[in-house]
Amino acid sequence: MSHPFTTIAAIAITGLLSACSTMGPMMATPAAPAAVTAPAGNKVAMMAVGAGDLTYECRVKAAMPGTFEWVFAGPNALLLDKNNATVGKYYGGPTWESNDGSKVTGKQLAVAPGTTGAIPLQLVQAAPAMGSGAMTGVTYIQRLNTVGGVAPADVCNEAAVGSKKLVKYQADYYFYKAAM
Repeated sequence: MSHPFTTIAAIAITGLLSACSTMGPMMATPAAPAAVTAPAGNKVAMMAVGAGDLTYECRVKAAMPGTFEWVFAGPNALLLDKNNATVGKYYGGPTWESNDGSKVTGKQLAVAPGTTGAIPLQLVQAAPAMGSGAMTGVTYIQRLNTVGGVAPADVCNEAAVGSKKLVKYQADYYFYKAAM
């Protein structure tokens, strides 16, 4: 069974992707708001579409007893190449892992608004990669072209505390490495 966003991904970005599992020539830097633009000296090395679910949990609002909110609890997505083949996965940490076993975690540096009904665009500074492969040398990860993924509109109240909801999303992930 194909993922519901797979067709959207193929139509929206055919020809723009490079395989996440292989390192080819540096790609063109995508247009992005200044807040989520990778620093000078870094070039796009690879790109993949993340398609999957974002998990939200109903929790008591911090420092606001008696009020409740849906809080982001983590991602669970596949990373797809230009042929919609799975080349890796994205999960809590946040962690981006290539099929070759190399993986990278990171720390969010900035966000910028996405389109209405979509999670924000994002810039993450990568920690040194674990393992050797496609993720080796990744310095920054940029999330662009987001679709869906916003917190659910379902009721979050005292009775719902602890419940979780999965929300479909899709985004383009650009992986940067230091320019040589």
